[in-house]
Amino acid sequence: MASIWHIIVTSTPQIVAAGLKYTIPIAIISFIIGLILAVLTALTKLSPRRGWFSIVKAIAYFYVWLFRSTPLLVQLFIVYFGLPYLKVKGLWPNGIQLDPWTAGIATFSLNTGAYCAETIRASILSIPQGQWEAAYSIGMTKPQVLRHIILPQAARVSLPPLSNSFISLVKDTSLAASITIIEMFEVSQQIAAENYQPLIMYALVAALYAVLCSILSWLQGYLEKRTSRYISPIN
Repeated sequence: MASIWHIIVTSTPQIVAAGLKYTIPIAIISFIIGLILAVLTALTKLSPRRGWFSIVKAIAYFYVWLFRSTPLLVQLFIVYFGLPYLKVKGLWPNGIQLDPWTAGIATFSLNTGAYCAETIRASILSIPQGQWEAAYSIGMTKPQVLRHIILPQAARVSLPPLSNSFISLVKDTSLAASITIIEMFEVSQQIAAENYQPLIMYALVAALYAVLCSILSWLQGYLEKRTSRYISPIN
């Protein structure tokens, strides 16, 4: 028991340090970029097909379909290990070579953007059509309606599923170990290779992920209460 406690005490700071240096920054940066992609993609999919914009809309549909239909681990391997072999004379003669950090953030951002795009699109569609018509009746343009009326309400509606997506992203960053990013899971693997205690190390990193996600879940509940404080409860 003393040996197990010693392993936990000596290993926890290393895993936590990796979380602060890699896991959390990767998750936050990827989610912010993914959220921007999601908003743009959702608005594109909701826009009418007119002329050349139909091509842009088709690309948006294809992007969402592609990243929602393939495993995240496979996407990471394609971006990091596969793109260097995409050699185009005059454009990419040596392929597209990305460092692990860039490849990880790019893949996580694109994957998150595809899933969050559907969340945002559904949230916008959940706003009653009458609110659009009422805004148009007082002379507001479509961009004004979106900015001042629809998007603020859609943001509140989409907060719970988007928060869940972020929590899932934090856990998915463990896959970054497969492309040599020294995040929490990778550090636990390295320590397990040194002390030959994989069960203890993997249980420890699982517990640390659980603590981190529990904190995020509490923050999610707090944000939901804050954003819904002016909404009448259902009796």
